[in-house]
Amino acid sequence: MQPAETKLPRSSLLRALRHYSSAVRDMEQTVMLPSLLREVLYEEAEEVTGRADLYELYLTLKAIRVTAESGLIPVEDCMAKAYHTLGGNLEPLTETDPETLFHFHLEGLLSVISNLTKMSQAITTKYMDIIGITS
Repeated sequence: MQPAETKLPRSSLLRALRHYSSAVRDMEQTVMLPSLLREVLYEEAEEVTGRADLYELYLTLKAIRVTAESGLIPVEDCMAKAYHTLGGNLEPLTETDPETLFHFHLEGLLSVISNLTKMSQAITTKYMDIIGITS
């Protein structure tokens, strides 16, 4: 019998979330002393997030996983971030037909989850390098 994950298409949101959650859990289990990540620069993370400190990124990735799994999203915070990101204009989003809007957001979400998964894996690898374990 095959695992349920192999039955999901590659572009499935559920599959992407499972991969991300798994990568963060692996990161949490591997990184026993997160403080070792303080002030550790990692260029790829800086390019994607603007952050160079892997400790801060570690905490962010854990928080995102908890939010994604619990579904507890403070709506006011999300709207404020979206408003700021779009330069104060949310109207283009409301004028789009629902199916197009759904596909637009799904594609963006899959891209973000993929990047977060890669960051989690990179932190795990970097931590193993720091403590002298080669993968």
